[in-house]
Amino acid sequence: MISTRGRYAIRVMLDLAEHDNGNYIPLKDIAARQGISKKYLEIIVKDMVQGGLLVGASGKGGGYKLVRKPEDYAVGEIIELMEGSLATVACLAEGAAPCPRSSSCETLPLWTEYDKLTHDFFYGKRLSDLL
Repeated sequence: MISTRGRYAIRVMLDLAEHDNGNYIPLKDIAARQGISKKYLEIIVKDMVQGGLLVGASGKGGGYKLVRKPEDYAVGEIIELMEGSLATVACLAEGAAPCPRSSSCETLPLWTEYDKLTHDFFYGKRLSDLL
C-alpha cells in the first residue's frame, strides 16, 4: 500500500509542475492548494530535496521547484524515494540475498510477473502524464 507520504509527494510534484513560472513556490501556497498540513509537507519535501527531485531556497522569494521537466520524472522514482522499494515480495527486492528456495519455489513466477507489472506501470507513467 502506498502511504500518504508517497501520495502527497506526487501531489507536491504536480502542484509545482502546474504552477511553474520559473520562481520558487512557497510551501505554504502548495499546502493551501492541496489541503495538506504545511508541517507534514516540510518533512516530505526535505526528503525530496535530499533525493534530488526538488531544489529549495529559504528566505524571501524562497520555496521549492522541480529540478527537471515534468516529462523527465517517472512516477515510480517518486514513489520509491518516499516509500522504498516497489518490490512485491522481499526476495525480489534489489540487493536481496539469494533465496535458497528460488529454484523450487512454485510461486516465484507469480511474484516475478506481478513485480514486473507494478514496476512497469509506475515507471511507465511520467509526471507530465498526470498534468
